[in-house]
Amino acid sequence: MLGNPLSQTAFHVSSRGEYGMRLMVDLARHWGEGSVSLHTIAEGEDLPEAYLEQLVAALRKAGLVNGKRGAGGGYTLARAPGQITAGDVVRALEGPIEPQICTAEGEAVVNCIHEPDCGTRLVWLKLQTTIAKALDGMTLAELALGPGARRDQKRTGTQRLQAEGQGTRN
Repeated sequence: MLGNPLSQTAFHVSSRGEYGMRLMVDLARHWGEGSVSLHTIAEGEDLPEAYLEQLVAALRKAGLVNGKRGAGGGYTLARAPGQITAGDVVRALEGPIEPQICTAEGEAVVNCIHEPDCGTRLVWLKLQTTIAKALDGMTLAELALGPGARRDQKRTGTQRLQAEGQGTRN
């Protein structure tokens, strides 16, 4: 399950994951331009600034963003946009990708009484793998240049990312 492990809604990405992804894509669109304030991001993305403050704390802890205080302060990506995946962002904000309790990423603990001879575990394992692969296969660079980017951002952003060799992960 993405998000709260106590939730009964499978595959739900909470507002935490959605808003955090939008914040990170916005930072990717400003890559190489210096720090961006949360106020600027909140206005541009129509998101609550106070909520972004909570999200950026988790993103900093995960090593995905850097903050700068004072005049000209704000946030930047900790790595090039082509080196941060959607999976990195989702895991930092929502936790491990686990459509069912028996498919927790990176954990060997199984708390399901049906695990030894479960007829459906393969479904959940394949689903977990598919979701993780999809998220890990998308970089912020790709998302920043996708729908929603202004035409001038696409042109200059593509040139900037290509010049730095950071357009895609290898």
